[in-house]
Amino acid sequence: MLVDSHCHLDFPDFNGREAELVAAMAANDVGHALIAGVTLERFPSVRALVERFSNLYAAVGVHPDTQEGKEPDEATLIRLAAHPKVVAIGETGLDYYRLEGDLEWQRDRFRTHIRAARRCGKPLIIHTREAAADTLRILEEEDGGKAGGVFHCFTETAAVAQAALALGFHISISGIVTFKNALQVKEVARSVPLDRLLVETDAPYLAPVPHRGKLNHPALVRHVAEEIARLRGIGLDELTQATTTNFQRLFAPEKDA
Repeated sequence: MLVDSHCHLDFPDFNGREAELVAAMAANDVGHALIAGVTLERFPSVRALVERFSNLYAAVGVHPDTQEGKEPDEATLIRLAAHPKVVAIGETGLDYYRLEGDLEWQRDRFRTHIRAARRCGKPLIIHTREAAADTLRILEEEDGGKAGGVFHCFTETAAVAQAALALGFHISISGIVTFKNALQVKEVARSVPLDRLLVETDAPYLAPVPHRGKLNHPALVRHVAEEIARLRGIGLDELTQATTTNFQRLFAPEKDA
């Protein structure tokens, strides 16, 4: 079964619909999903969901766009990551698209997440937007490859993908790959080694064609997988087996997964 390696089922868009969405996953051969944290304040909601549903997993972190709320420190991230259903640190990284001015605080936060991931032995979920050079530089400076992880919702060039792969990271492709003009993402989806590839929804955002513009949810990751399989000229079963194996190897979820 497929795995949605990145979603946000704790967001208000899904309030009261969680059981319905988990049932829709099963109906579309999506076995598991990982809920990525974006703030420390919301993390209790994430944790409650993964405790309620056996096939959901969590990551703990503070999104680089978040300017309000509690700032994470290494000790807090490590403590929260000790929960058995928390399989990663993130999402974390750099985003220069929406914010301007002195963003050193963003880079400092990223370093905190990398150090926490290395100390607790859990992989990173990396968000990078218009900040690839600094993202790669900081990962190198902090020896982030020792933690490993994934560049999620990848929209950068094939050259950036190769640099991320060289550091030991995986690449995750979202519903953007189904968009007609997303030629750069399609190129990356073709070229990433199959044993380093993941699929995701980033729900509630970026619903794939034919649901573009609607509320995204983990069951729709099937459309992402189908498009990547088509681009690579392989069967959906092969793509599913590879990406699910990659997820299990990278995040090492509980044995009942």
